[in-house]
Amino acid sequence: METTENKISIKPAERISSMPKYIFAQLAELKQQAIANGVDVIDMSIGNPDGATPDPVVKVALEAIQNPINHGYPNFRGKPELRQAISDWMKKRYFVDIDPDCEVQTLIGEKEGLANIALTYTNPGDINIIPDPYYPVLCRGTLIAGGKPFFVNLKEENRFLIDLNDIPSDIAKKAKMFFINYPNNPTGAVAPKSFLRDVVNFCRENNILLISDLAYGEVCFSNYRPYSIFNIEGAKDIAMEFHSFTKTFNMAGWRCGFAVGKKEFISNLYSMKSNIDYGTSTIVQDACIAALTMPQEYVKGIMDKYDARREIVAKGFSDLGFYAPRSDATMYFWIKIPSRFNSSMDFCKYVLDKTGVMLTPGSAFGEMSDDHFRVSLVQPILRLQEVFKRLKEANIRYE
Repeated sequence: METTENKISIKPAERISSMPKYIFAQLAELKQQAIANGVDVIDMSIGNPDGATPDPVVKVALEAIQNPINHGYPNFRGKPELRQAISDWMKKRYFVDIDPDCEVQTLIGEKEGLANIALTYTNPGDINIIPDPYYPVLCRGTLIAGGKPFFVNLKEENRFLIDLNDIPSDIAKKAKMFFINYPNNPTGAVAPKSFLRDVVNFCRENNILLISDLAYGEVCFSNYRPYSIFNIEGAKDIAMEFHSFTKTFNMAGWRCGFAVGKKEFISNLYSMKSNIDYGTSTIVQDACIAALTMPQEYVKGIMDKYDARREIVAKGFSDLGFYAPRSDATMYFWIKIPSRFNSSMDFCKYVLDKTGVMLTPGSAFGEMSDDHFRVSLVQPILRLQEVFKRLKEANIRYE
């Protein structure tokens, strides 16, 4: 006899059924399986910063959690003190004037903000321009909103900068949003001011909302400093910029970020968010104020750690025949897979099986990126030395 349970078939929305697989979730499953099999896994896949959040941030959070006033609903926009701290920090770090009263929106992590801005401005059928490779949420927000991504290949010969000539004029005229991410995840590319100026002018000419993801603005080496999009004349008319506390302050698990831009754009993002969430915890907001106002030496210490690691990784892969140039920014290396592998996932699975080392397949970042893999600098030096010992013993070489 057929049961009621067998008759029930409730299908998810098409937006979920058609959503590309989130490869980082698949990698997590592979990692757990390897650990269950007794493998000593060294994870260099997800860009999850290791090490503790700086003491001044933790101290303020501990004080905040004991204050009953912080136990209620948080301020939707972000408490005024945090918005002022963000404004002051933008002025100090990027020489940009931001009105804390109407040009700042706090976020429950930058990822949430990037998804919500796509929902805020994308109607079904709208075209959004997205680089490939891309941080997954830059594409996923558009898909969830029913939009159509137009992918632009980031070519190594163009230093992984978007070639605006690769965007057909009819796409430019129809496009609603244009996402950029420099310093770039996953390639590590950095953008000169001339490139940013060209993108701003392109968006102004075509009435496109420009979204600049500056998550890695502080993860820089060799005295390199990136530009804010608002360092470009005329950008504020058509651009928003998104920042994260994750990489700069070792605050991945705190879930906090912010968006800045002109009043109209921030107000519309606020309307979307206030219908979905209650905003960032007040306790976390107090911690964010401490992060933005603590001495720069704390941030420098985090970046010095990554700098030392990137030297080991660059040499280690170069010794194995891979082309692994150092970037001026981000915590990543973007490296071509050996030609004998059919896909980046095949290569990464092979490396995991043979060595216990986890890498990220390029396919996680787009269909045009399947010939690369990404390496994250999230392991201490002793573990990195173990990585290259294992790779050498397993004869993982570029050939």
